[in-house]
Amino acid sequence: MAAQSQAVVPLVDLVAQYRTIQPEIDQAVAGVIGRAAFVGGAENAEFETKFAAFCEARHAVGVGNGTDALFLALKALGIGAGQEVIVPANTFIATSEAVTAAGAKPVFVDVDEGTATISVAAFQAAITPRTAAVIPVHLYGRSADMAPIVAAAKAHGIAVVEDAAQAHGARYQGKRVGTLGDVACFSFYPGKNLGAYGDGGAVVTNDEALAKRVRMLRDHGRKSKYLHETEGHNSRLDNLQAAVLLTKLPHLQGWNEKRVALADLYRKLLEKESTLHLMAPAKAGEHVYHLFVVRTRPEHREAIQKSLSEAGISTGIHYPVPLHLQPAYSQAGYKKGVFPVTERLANEVLSLPMYAELPDATAERIAHALASSAARS
Repeated sequence: MAAQSQAVVPLVDLVAQYRTIQPEIDQAVAGVIGRAAFVGGAENAEFETKFAAFCEARHAVGVGNGTDALFLALKALGIGAGQEVIVPANTFIATSEAVTAAGAKPVFVDVDEGTATISVAAFQAAITPRTAAVIPVHLYGRSADMAPIVAAAKAHGIAVVEDAAQAHGARYQGKRVGTLGDVACFSFYPGKNLGAYGDGGAVVTNDEALAKRVRMLRDHGRKSKYLHETEGHNSRLDNLQAAVLLTKLPHLQGWNEKRVALADLYRKLLEKESTLHLMAPAKAGEHVYHLFVVRTRPEHREAIQKSLSEAGISTGIHYPVPLHLQPAYSQAGYKKGVFPVTERLANEVLSLPMYAELPDATAERIAHALASSAARS
């Protein structure tokens, strides 16, 4: 009789997470539906208050998604036509899309070899009289190197907009991401460390006036019903999603701690594998491992992915095509080779399954399969 094949390991398992908190989620969703409280609502206000407290910030404003959070933050800062915003080339296109949507020009720069986050030197070199803001991306769950970025930005009168879409709960020098710049933007896309059951996002800041502008802009530019101070946008966090997020929020710290433990296990199992390169480790408590990313030789990656897939192990690539080489930005005139670190990462990175419910035994199976396939490549 043939041996039964092992279960497929997904990159992220949202069903497993739901099962751990199913009664809480079902009750929260039923409560919103039972009251028909779909827009605005008590859950929305409570989530904003509690998420701000979690971030150790004064204000959180729920919006439709993480891209809108970036866009509305830029608009609230008054950034638009004729201005430039510096963005790392190694990130998801939402970061730069928001800049263009606000009317400004995204200016791409390279990233740091060890962390894959924005290069401080590259940022400083890209500053011009037209630079209005920089968007450091806290990538894979770790913060960008914020102290020199904030110092340089302050010296040049540049706003700092944190893209914290992948870093709910991460810290930098003891401070939560979301409190390091002028304003921070979070995504609650389902696969995030704190994910909704649909789209959602938030703008977080300590600046009361900025928070008020975002609240107005997200809701058709109004401060009260039918009184519009300006033309705004329609980007409110649905109350059903707020109820889901409010239910999940008390679990987030524990989930993050489990991610860190899994990352430590992965690192322990893989650190002696000469064909793989592990991203530089972060200080304790400063990385929440939205993703666990390894690097391998470009000529080996496809074979390794195929081998892992045949073993029932899902993987991802974050990100295979750098922003400056995307067809969407062909008119900007960036050439291949201009950002060598970003381009190396695009050819070498491989994301392994990472979620709080992943059993240690499965993580060991993944690590052994990866080491074995890397050795054969």
